[in-house]
Amino acid sequence: MQTITKDDRGLSVLMDLNWDLALYLCTIIFALCAGAFVGTL
Repeated sequence: MQTITKDDRGLSVLMDLNWDLALYLCTIIFALCAGAFVGTL
């Protein structure tokens, strides 16, 4: 039972890190698209 709990906690931390990475990448992509849009005005 302890192994299952430990693995679940590790998975939760991994999901948190991946969520931060996905948010970071989306922010960069959005900024690049906004910059390109402003550049075409």
